[in-house]
Amino acid sequence: MKPLEVYYRRLHKLRYYASHAYLEIFPYAVLKRKWSDIEQAFSLLPDDVRCYLQTRIDYCNRLEQPFNATKPTEGVSFASVGTFKRNHDSAYFFDLAEYTRYFPKEACFSYLFGDVTHVTGQPAFVKSRPIGKSNQNSVMTRLDSVRHFYVRPDPFPFEDKKDLLVWRGAAFSEQPHRVSFLEKFHNHPDCDVGCIHKVSLGKPYHRDFLTIAQQCAYRYILSIEGNDVATNLKWISASNSVCFMTRPKYETWFCEGLMIPDLHYVSLEDDYSDFNEKLAFYRSHPDAARKIVEASKEYIKPFFDKNLETIANVMVLKKYFEMSGQI
Repeated sequence: MKPLEVYYRRLHKLRYYASHAYLEIFPYAVLKRKWSDIEQAFSLLPDDVRCYLQTRIDYCNRLEQPFNATKPTEGVSFASVGTFKRNHDSAYFFDLAEYTRYFPKEACFSYLFGDVTHVTGQPAFVKSRPIGKSNQNSVMTRLDSVRHFYVRPDPFPFEDKKDLLVWRGAAFSEQPHRVSFLEKFHNHPDCDVGCIHKVSLGKPYHRDFLTIAQQCAYRYILSIEGNDVATNLKWISASNSVCFMTRPKYETWFCEGLMIPDLHYVSLEDDYSDFNEKLAFYRSHPDAARKIVEASKEYIKPFFDKNLETIANVMVLKKYFEMSGQI
């Protein structure tokens, strides 16, 4: 029998695609919206909310210099608002098309879908980028949200959880940071960690699959970056468990680079040399652990406010089209 989690995920995807299908069915003339309406809505937000959202907008779109967006560049895809069509990356298309429709049909833009771990050669819309000072060309938007913003309600209060740390995922040879952690800690008495993929069959760190709900039964959950970001970071942040992770090297619309170490998550050294010390501390200081739980839940909360998310995404795109002289 398949875990109930599988059916939850399928229902989540079905709802997503059903609610976004109109973006492919109807022509631009029907879908068209005005970015000026969103700008007006942004101006009417309470000062503290507007300030918060402006920080995120400027962080996701760090462009400072005018550029030419009308010429295709090698290494990225290119379209105009009116010609933007779906390919095999359906979720990416729907997420971006939901917001490009607020702009003129002749406005051009570049984009690169997938797990992007480099900075694009020219300004382009991406899901992910390296964290750093020179990533201005990679303009983050809310892409592949059906996967990255999938969360489940946590049924367990912090006090009722197992006083252990858990991690489940795939650990491929091209992800040595994951393999290294499992080799070091798969037998740790205070951990239940392992690789669920068949690639680890026969390895001492191979473990059975655990659903999100089953992992939420633990007080501490590890988040390890994969090809780019760690997908589980969002649902951990929304749970009643404490996130343990190294400082992220990549970021998405979730603005992982803005998360504050030891406030929103327990920060670990890249080689996990402080893992035992940090885990022991929070196991013996549950009040400190609860503070991280509350701070992380507060951090993720605005990302599920549909109105704020629409405003933020449209304003990020507006800045792109303004810097390229198209509006």
